[in-house]
Amino acid sequence: MSTAPHPATQGLGYPQAIWLVAEREIASKLRSKAFVISTAVLLIVALAGVIWAGFAASNQTGTPVAVTADAQEYVSGLPGLDVTDVADKPAAEALVEDGTVDAAIVGDSASPMGFVVIADDSAPTQLLLSLAQLPPVELLNPEGGQAAALGYIAAIGFGIVFLLAASLFGSTIAQSVVEEKQTRVVELLISAIPVRALLAGKVIGNTILAMGQILVLAAIAVIGLTVTDQTALLQGLGAPIAWFAIFFLFGFILLASLFAAAASMVSRQEDIGSTTMPITMLIMAPYFLVIFFNDNPLVLTIMSYVPFSAPVGMPMRIFLGQAQWWEPLVSLVILVATCVAAILVAARIYQNSLLRMGGRVKLAEALAG
Repeated sequence: MSTAPHPATQGLGYPQAIWLVAEREIASKLRSKAFVISTAVLLIVALAGVIWAGFAASNQTGTPVAVTADAQEYVSGLPGLDVTDVADKPAAEALVEDGTVDAAIVGDSASPMGFVVIADDSAPTQLLLSLAQLPPVELLNPEGGQAAALGYIAAIGFGIVFLLAASLFGSTIAQSVVEEKQTRVVELLISAIPVRALLAGKVIGNTILAMGQILVLAAIAVIGLTVTDQTALLQGLGAPIAWFAIFFLFGFILLASLFAAAASMVSRQEDIGSTTMPITMLIMAPYFLVIFFNDNPLVLTIMSYVPFSAPVGMPMRIFLGQAQWWEPLVSLVILVATCVAAILVAARIYQNSLLRMGGRVKLAEALAG
């Protein structure tokens, strides 16, 4: 096979070569009917889910709550509440404990909002959505309580978006690398483009597509919550979604580099699973952890500092109000540093394995060169 440079690639600088590969990756995906259809279905399902959840919350009425005199102003005019007036906080707690009301709203000068919500083991979702902003919640039975509904919904949202986007585009990169090895196209490509530029272009192209999906999903969430008049939840999700997008960007670059490196070590499509399985587990772990431990501050704190789970753990802690202002910055620095290190290792593996055909390349050999 001829390895002469293609005329269109002669004289390209490193950035131009990277962008050429990125454009090729993006164009091939946008021409794929399977990708376009699956993306459209995902977006439609997401929009339907957000609107359904919003209307379901809006249509719930008659949540029984006890309200002290110093908190009346905070519930005045709110729909969907069955208000019982009580004299003080002990009286409100008594009604919550005996099940007469689902929650109580009590004035509290220590709260930045002027009040707190008191509940038994979990605060009613409809009540939290009805208030102008998410208030502090005091649980009378925290040991036996279940995860708050809003936290669980946020956990599912962040977890499943990260899982689907990272696994979808990660596997796409892996399949593309092996396909180019099988067809020997890679030999033509690297005769005109540096190997590291080829890797960078693949990662950047798929990162652009993945981030595009994330931004569209964020827009769908905003539109859906606005249409259903869930401004309270929208305000609470604003900062977490923004941080999720930032963390996802670097987290995906980290994973995409590893997917490409792992795929370069094999020459057959059927062998991809064996080399990418550890990376797939790194993607699945944050999803299951945030679902099962969304009410565990210790687990969420650990997740928020581990690079592979930080894109899910840190936005979740920000949503729950558990993170200090400096924690996302520290976590992001750790993630970026890990991302740089992973890219260097992945580039070495990719460069040393890409032209090795036949059997699977051992990791030690790929790193040694």
